Amino acid sequence: MIDLRSDTVTKPTVEMRQAAFEAEVGDDVYGEDPTVTRLEEEAAKVLGKEAALFVTSGTQGNQIAVLTHTRPGNEIILEENSHIFYYESGAVAALAGVQTRTLPGVKGAMDPEVVEEAVRAEDQHFPETGLICVENTHNRAGGAILSPENMEAIYSVACRNQVPVHVDGARLFNAAAGIGRDVKEFTKHCDTVQVCLSKGLGAPVGSIIAGDRKFIQRARKWRKRLGGGLRQVGMIAAPGLVALTTMRERLIEDHEKAAVLKEALQNSKGISVINDVDTNIVVADVQGTGLSSKEYVELLKEKGILIGGFGAETVRFTTHYDVSMEDIRKTAIILKSL
Repeated sequence: MIDLRSDTVTKPTVEMRQAAFEAEVGDDVYGEDPTVTRLEEEAAKVLGKEAALFVTSGTQGNQIAVLTHTRPGNEIILEENSHIFYYESGAVAALAGVQTRTLPGVKGAMDPEVVEEAVRAEDQHFPETGLICVENTHNRAGGAILSPENMEAIYSVACRNQVPVHVDGARLFNAAAGIGRDVKEFTKHCDTVQVCLSKGLGAPVGSIIAGDRKFIQRARKWRKRLGGGLRQVGMIAAPGLVALTTMRERLIEDHEKAAVLKEALQNSKGISVINDVDTNIVVADVQGTGLSSKEYVELLKEKGILIGGFGAETVRFTTHYDVSMEDIRKTAIILKSL
């Protein structure tokens, strides 16, 4: 099967498996695992932050950030289709006790002026704005890249109003690769950032959150409260370190595969590509085929291709390391033949 459901289906490389096997380990709750320490130090350096913390997933990283930045009764501002709002099971309400104020976005990007208007004035009737969250790349906008300029403008609003900014950067390295700029061009416009190691970078598990040292110290306690204090974590941190240091540069290859898929879909009867395909995600409307998204997903499965439903009439194709360009070309032939 050619699996294009998500870049989360990637398998660890031989180098990652060997690194896990040979990892020097210790009890990380005691601060004694040298491998995870190296990963955190390297991640902080790459992201341009003082310190970093290894967490089990992107969702856990985002939730730790919200918990650390806010207090119960606060309001957080975020885009209306953002992952934190749409795909994290209402965790910000359940865990942090905060309410969400969602704003419309264009390709996932919020208007800085609208963000400023949404920041709460001091009034006993209002909750305090505790955090602004930005997602880059934006999943439901089809892997759209939010420009550093947009992030800078939002961060300026936040600084004027003394509100921190957290970036859900699960695929932030895709954004950097997509526009050919260093990831620090994005991360300098936020207080904290979460990046995923187990999507395009191909590690088997884990994410990183990064910020200043005081934030990471508080975040470490929240990770412990959430059951994320780990023991010989070097076994999974070692593949993450390989992913972080060796897999970033090749992400542009996944974008090239997505461009081939886009062309094939545009030349397929009844199909229209509805995103700009900035990175490794292609979203297509299939209603012109006379099939629902569920039926179209099943049809491709019969042909040996796995994709994901993305709405009643839309589907999502996601390229990644474990799908070769040859696989993409085979997929293109099948798509055009349907």
